[in-house]
Amino acid sequence: MDVLDDHDMRRFAALLSRDARQWRRSIDEALRPQGLTEATWLPLLHLVRAEGPLLQKELAQALMLDSSSVVRLLDGLEAAGLVERTAIEDRRAKAVRLTDAGRATVVQVERVVDDARRRYLADVSADELAVALRVLEKVAAALGPAAATAAPEVAA
Repeated sequence: MDVLDDHDMRRFAALLSRDARQWRRSIDEALRPQGLTEATWLPLLHLVRAEGPLLQKELAQALMLDSSSVVRLLDGLEAAGLVERTAIEDRRAKAVRLTDAGRATVVQVERVVDDARRRYLADVSADELAVALRVLEKVAAALGPAAATAAPEVAA
């Protein structure tokens, strides 16, 4: 295995961090007229791609947030009519599902996210993308189970 250059590793980490922030920031800007931010549109994407309702704690894990943050987030989404929470057998646990308005909002979000992907990856070949995916999967595995098992198809 090749020895990695410290400068290249620092540059890779800086580019990865910066570009991920900028990618999401651009999507936030495009969704701002609909009153959405990453804090609101990302949970909606997790919910629409889940197989059935998610428990609040499952959504918290998927978003890598603590339970109290997710409760506050869901309070706002529920007040906006985008999600509904229902008690399940263990009354302390709540199942979260999208409402019709939430599903309609996700259509708008997915349109913006898909457009961003096409724009930002337009000059990347299929081979280059395959290499980048392998590298990022190795980084995710090195970061630990939470990063390696997070639902990558949900990300913007």
